[in-house]
Amino acid sequence: MNGVEEWARHWQHHELPGLDLLHARYIHHTFPRHAHEGFVLGAVRTGIENVVLPGETVRARPGTVVMINPEVPHAAHAGTPEGWTYATLYPSARLIADIAAETTSLAGTPGFAETIVEDPDTALLIRDVHRAAEQGNALAADTVFRVAVARLLRRHGRDLPPRTPRSAGARAAATARLLLIERLAEPPSLEQLATELGTSPFALLRAFKAEYGLPPHAWLTGERVRRARRLLDEGTPPAQAALAVGFSDQPHLNRHFTRIVGVTPGAYRRERNAARTPPQERAQPQP
Repeated sequence: MNGVEEWARHWQHHELPGLDLLHARYIHHTFPRHAHEGFVLGAVRTGIENVVLPGETVRARPGTVVMINPEVPHAAHAGTPEGWTYATLYPSARLIADIAAETTSLAGTPGFAETIVEDPDTALLIRDVHRAAEQGNALAADTVFRVAVARLLRRHGRDLPPRTPRSAGARAAATARLLLIERLAEPPSLEQLATELGTSPFALLRAFKAEYGLPPHAWLTGERVRRARRLLDEGTPPAQAALAVGFSDQPHLNRHFTRIVGVTPGAYRRERNAARTPPQERAQPQP
């Protein structure tokens, strides 16, 4: 990472599908504006994390829980010179929906009404999920995770509004997004994209930022990192993943991946490989 005092582990437990875990201490590292397909549930243990969201910046400190819904753009950086240490859970939207259906009366797509809440007990539960998973106790980790999510949903849950493009600008932005996904490795310029959609570059830029919280080029970088993660999940070497998603070489993937995910592609892939290997097949220490 960016210094000897920083460390991070981004991983999965093989018996906890649909859940990523990040346990880290960051001092100089900054997360650029990006979004996740699933949810973010974070609990700071020491220091302060400044989380920059559309229209506000929240200061996450010990005793608070940060809850970010899917596809909400956000950035983060240290809010104090000593940085911050935190435990973060990244559950899939399907996993949250399953828990909501079983434990709440939410009728639509479940999410959270607030971004940050004072909830020391649930913050401790989030850290306990990490502790249990790191100890290899999947039963405890899964149990505590579901208790924590059910508690947050009951206290702060809401039905998320459907993302249906209504205006002409929103429809153009949605179409531009699909075109960028189709041409991930060789995307058109903003002018070419606008010409294809029958609009102007600045009109498309404004509409895209209004709809997705990011300009097209920044959104594309985030999407490339997402695709690279999926390839790394499947065991693809980082150099191959970089070229497959449109980065010019592995150093470009390394830079953007590390900034957004918080660990290098190599470290991410090693953890994924470890998660796919049953414990009984892992190398055992020699007597």
